[in-house]
Amino acid sequence: MQIRKYFFVMLVLLSTGDVIAQKNKNKKTAQAVTIPAKVWTVEKANNWYKEQKWISGANFLPSTAINQLEMWQAETFDPETIDRELGWAKDIGMNTMRVYLHSVAWKQDPAGFKKRIDQYLGIAEKHGIKTILLFFDDCWNKIPEPGKQPPPKPGIHNSGWVQDPGDPFSNDTTRFQELGRYVKDVLTHFSHDKRILLWDLYNEPGNSDKKESSMPLLMWVFKWAREVNPDQPVSAGIWAWDFEKLNAFQIQNSDVITYHDYEEPQWHQRVIDLLKTTGRPLICTEYMARTRNSRFSNVLPLLKSENVGAINWGLVAGKSNTIYAWDTPMADGSEPLEWFHDIFRKDGTPYRKDEVDLIKKLNDTN
Repeated sequence: MQIRKYFFVMLVLLSTGDVIAQKNKNKKTAQAVTIPAKVWTVEKANNWYKEQKWISGANFLPSTAINQLEMWQAETFDPETIDRELGWAKDIGMNTMRVYLHSVAWKQDPAGFKKRIDQYLGIAEKHGIKTILLFFDDCWNKIPEPGKQPPPKPGIHNSGWVQDPGDPFSNDTTRFQELGRYVKDVLTHFSHDKRILLWDLYNEPGNSDKKESSMPLLMWVFKWAREVNPDQPVSAGIWAWDFEKLNAFQIQNSDVITYHDYEEPQWHQRVIDLLKTTGRPLICTEYMARTRNSRFSNVLPLLKSENVGAINWGLVAGKSNTIYAWDTPMADGSEPLEWFHDIFRKDGTPYRKDEVDLIKKLNDTN
C-alpha cells in the first residue's frame, strides 16, 4: 500500500465518510442498492471485541492446494493436511485463521460445499482456532475454472490463485442473483456458528485494475449479508488508500474495521492511528512481507501493543508459492534468499525459529 502518498487522503476520507458514502458521484450505482440499516453500533462492536482473545493468526490455505478451488472441491479437499497444519498453528498459539471460500465450488455442489466447510470448522475448533470466512476476491487470475487446477508455475507468487467471481463476472449484474443465492445460503447455514469469528465479505475490491467497477458487487454483498443478519460481525477490509468511494463505503458498512498493511511499522502505526478514529475494533487481516520490512519482529509487537488483531499472510509454504515476492519471480523455482510470506516448511519446521519463538511469546504460550 502506498501509505506515504495517500495518508492525507485517508484522513479526509475518515472525516467525511458519511458524505462520500451517501453522495456517491456514481448515482446509478448508489441508487441500485439500499443497504438495510443493521450495522452494529460502536458499543456493540467493542463489546464483541472484548469477549475475544487477542486475535492472532494467519491467512490459511493448505500447502497441498494452489488456490481456493483446490482447497474446497470434493476431489481435492484435504482434511489430513488441514488438521496437521492447523496443529502447527496451535503449537505457536495462533487462535484465528482467515480462509477464502469460492462460489464456483459452491455452484458445483452446494450441500457438499457446506459439509466441507463444517468439516474444516470442526478441525479448526479441535485446535482452538476460530475462522474468518471470506466470500469474494478481486486478486490474481481472472477466470476461475472448476475441476482439476493447474500446477504451480515455478517461482511465481500465487500463480494459480483465482478471483471470485472473476473478471468480467464481478461487474456482470446478470450473475448477481446466483451470487446472492450463494452468499445467503452459506451465511444462513452458519449464521449462528460460534466457530466463525467474522465474515469478510470482499477481499481487496477494485484490485486487478477493476477500481470502482467493483462497487456494485461490494454493495450487494453487504445487502445480502444484512438481510441474513448473522450473529457474527461482517466487514470488508480497506487496502488501497486512493480508492476513496470504495473505502468510504467499506468503513461505513463494516461492524468491525479490517484492513491490509504491508508497509514498515512507522507507516503501519499511522494507519492504526487513523483507523482508531472510527471508534471500532481493528483487525489487520493481511500483513508480513519480509522484503518490504513488514516482519513479525517489528509489526507483530506493534499490533499486540495497540490491541489490533493480527492475521499475517501465509502459514505453510506450498503450492501457492507465496515465499516468492509479488513482483520478483524466480524462474528456476529455487528458494529465495529471504521468504516473502509463510512461517513453516512443508515438514513443519519453521523457516525462522526466532520468529516462531516471538509469535509464541506474544501469544502467551511459553
